[in-house]
Amino acid sequence: MKLKNVLIVVKDIERSRQFYHDLFGLELILDNDGNMILTEGLVLQEKKYWKEFLGKEIVPENNSSELYFEESDIEGFIEKLERYDPDVKYVNRLMTHSWGQKVIRFYDPDGNLIEVGTPV
Repeated sequence: MKLKNVLIVVKDIERSRQFYHDLFGLELILDNDGNMILTEGLVLQEKKYWKEFLGKEIVPENNSSELYFEESDIEGFIEKLERYDPDVKYVNRLMTHSWGQKVIRFYDPDGNLIEVGTPV
């Protein structure tokens, strides 16, 4: 057995596809009408379908998981992020962990937590 994908729930699937393409370079692999598979194993699931499948409410900004990306030019990424979304909602701005890794955490447009850190 192997892990194939990570799925996140989004309100506007096209907006989210564009967000992950523009900021992280992820490309569309397959569009299944309300479910998109992107490169690197990220799957976008439209909220209305996910809610129907589960029969439960979706809780944005629940902080129970995060998508983790690495970027050696983290300051350049932050500039790109702030140009793309001047109102980005940070969980923490650029900080340095005790082991020397620089990281930021913020929410995507749907409240999914993202961490970008320098390579360890």
